[in-house]
Amino acid sequence: MDYKKLGETGLEVSRICLGCMSYGDSNWRPWILDEEEARPHFRTAIEAGINFFDTADMYSNGASEKVTGKLLRELAPRDEYVLATKVFFPLTSEGMAQYSQDRPHNVGGLSRKHILAACDDSLRRLGLDHIDLYQIHRWDESTPIEETLEALDSLVRAGKVRYLGASSMAAWQFSKALYTAGENGWHKFVSMQNHYNLVYREEEREMIPLCLDQGVGLIPWSPLARGFLTGNRSRDEKGPTRRANNDPFAQDWYFLEEDFAVVDNLLEFAAERGEAPAALALAWILSMPGVTSPIIGSTKVEHIEAACSALDVELSEDEIAQIEAPYYPHTIKGHDQPTPKDMV
Repeated sequence: MDYKKLGETGLEVSRICLGCMSYGDSNWRPWILDEEEARPHFRTAIEAGINFFDTADMYSNGASEKVTGKLLRELAPRDEYVLATKVFFPLTSEGMAQYSQDRPHNVGGLSRKHILAACDDSLRRLGLDHIDLYQIHRWDESTPIEETLEALDSLVRAGKVRYLGASSMAAWQFSKALYTAGENGWHKFVSMQNHYNLVYREEEREMIPLCLDQGVGLIPWSPLARGFLTGNRSRDEKGPTRRANNDPFAQDWYFLEEDFAVVDNLLEFAAERGEAPAALALAWILSMPGVTSPIIGSTKVEHIEAACSALDVELSEDEIAQIEAPYYPHTIKGHDQPTPKDMV
């Protein structure tokens, strides 16, 4: 396993981060693994040298945090792993799909009231006294960013949180947050968990250059496009796995003909190299400027082993250009991009 500092911090994390949305309660999603099913995944990850684990309060309505916290406490010393979780979405049966202004008052969002309560709830579920990386899951247009940032800063100063991070949003929003925190002497975001992979590279236009300029580490989510880049999806079928057949986001985001052109090209290149397409897709993202640790999901132990093998794959500049060649621009996917009309 290789390790890298997260952005400009002193925090050392493994180049592969294990995403823990797959562990919790199958009542939330049919492909979720329970505690006993998840245990081999955590053991394999730790034995491989992975020390970076990412979850969120809304995954399995809190059950993911419970499973993640329990297994990490069981399998690794606290000082040796980095635990990240997130705040924003309400805990409901639908999670992301249910976030709206019609939700119960003060449930979800980034108000001071919700952030402080959500952090305490996460710590209780995790069974920990602090969170290493506390991330805002999305931007909250209904709460002043000053209120959000001051609340997050207070958690760091109280010792409940070590570092702050953010996830998918418009680059101008993230720039505003970094500037506002700096002007007020508050702790800044040190990481950006953004939507980035071979079939969705819109982050290269604004967000990634901003993060490089500001020394913010990138920990991309969905680096394999929810399994799309493994090459086992087809134009006629969703895919062979339980998750592939129960993942509406994948259908909405990745099944364009232009996306299949990227995968077809990747499969051809993989055959030439004698490598698995997933390993090449991960090797590509690991080689991209600013990327610290892509977050991989695992519902089979071999997914973790395959991800770690990508660290041994080296790509030349010509090979990177060959892999990237078929890319076609996309509309924004993974977060709400405000239009001028939305802002007045």
